[in-house]
Amino acid sequence: MKVLIIDDSNTIRRSAEIFLKQAGYEVVLAVDGFDALAKVNDNHPDIIFCDILMPRLDGYQTCMLIKNNERLARIPLVMLSSKDGVFDMARGKMVGCEGYLTKPFTKEQLIRTIQTQMGKLA
Repeated sequence: MKVLIIDDSNTIRRSAEIFLKQAGYEVVLAVDGFDALAKVNDNHPDIIFCDILMPRLDGYQTCMLIKNNERLARIPLVMLSSKDGVFDMARGKMVGCEGYLTKPFTKEQLIRTIQTQMGKLA
């Protein structure tokens, strides 16, 4: 299973990469929305985690662009945010994200989110 992590924080990207590789996942990292759009097309991830607050192209815009592409629309996308506000969650749903994970997250939370999202596709 291949996981794309989109976050402008090197710490978050590296933490997620370590957690996921330890659990046997293949990991692709992107530093922002523009980087992610190229990598999602090249790597065809099974699930995407996307930070909300990023420079140039934020998480909402990135999610909307991915979800508006027929080939990519079925990939589960989970928003990452340091805020756990209802407004952020609602806005994420409006642009098509399937889940929401608050940072900082644990290895268990990250793996459980993947299992939950992939279970919905089964």
